[in-house]
Amino acid sequence: MTDAPVNRPVAGILWMVASGLLFVFVNAGVKYLGPRVPAPEAAFLRYALGIVLLLPTIRPIIRARLTRRQWGMISARGILHALGVGTWFYAMAQIPIADVTAINYLSPIFVAIGAAVFMGEKLAARRIAAIAIGLLGALVILRPGAREIEAGHMAMVVTALFFAVSYMIAKRLSDELPPMVVVSLLSISVAVALAPVAISVWVPPDLETLIILFGVAVVATTGHYCMTLGLRAAPITLTQPVTFLQLVWAVSLGYFAFDEAVDPYVILGGGMIIAAVSFITWREAKLKRRAVIPPPQATKV
Repeated sequence: MTDAPVNRPVAGILWMVASGLLFVFVNAGVKYLGPRVPAPEAAFLRYALGIVLLLPTIRPIIRARLTRRQWGMISARGILHALGVGTWFYAMAQIPIADVTAINYLSPIFVAIGAAVFMGEKLAARRIAAIAIGLLGALVILRPGAREIEAGHMAMVVTALFFAVSYMIAKRLSDELPPMVVVSLLSISVAVALAPVAISVWVPPDLETLIILFGVAVVATTGHYCMTLGLRAAPITLTQPVTFLQLVWAVSLGYFAFDEAVDPYVILGGGMIIAAVSFITWREAKLKRRAVIPPPQATKV
């Protein structure tokens, strides 16, 4: 996504603040459900229930006249994103919200690495240093050797990797298809990919679970919409640092709502990752080249 002209910086920041708050509410809903239903089922219901929000996009999808290659890319992205969503739901039920939020910031770092390996992006010394700082931030959060790394932490690292690959495919598709079509087909393909796994572990959900997951779908969709408005109103170099507030809110939510201890290492590591992503984004804007690094919200569920 390219930078927009600096014309409404305050509006851009406010839209990104709203986006971050909405994604924290998504985390709260999933955390509240916990292991009430298996992670693949919860993930499937989140996307299946959200398809009703995409009904207005049916006509644009038909008009797009997708090629076999595009269908292949959409299918591959759906499977990869479905794997990421499943591991994200699992991580949310296993580790603190702050840990999930901080580790998810790794997605743009993985995108930067993938862009260099698969898309021919040049890795200058400054960018390599920023990537190294981001990865070091992840080590600060995980602290291998100093504490036991839980399965939820590893699941979240895998989630960030899957979301990064999904985003890279989306960048290719966005060159050929309208954004609305790309987003809608992601939701549909993820629901289809998750369906067999969800059926294999199915536990009949109660009404409260269905209501919460539908609310998660609505709030997540609204969050992505607010992010889009924010990126249109102001350049990503201005709005990117605002995403750090989401970690602050996640820490506060975990502490006050779920009795989760505040871990200063998670805040420090998350700050290092955000600083690295922000620097890479700033360098892309300064060099005036097409941006390949997404804001962290772009890789949210």
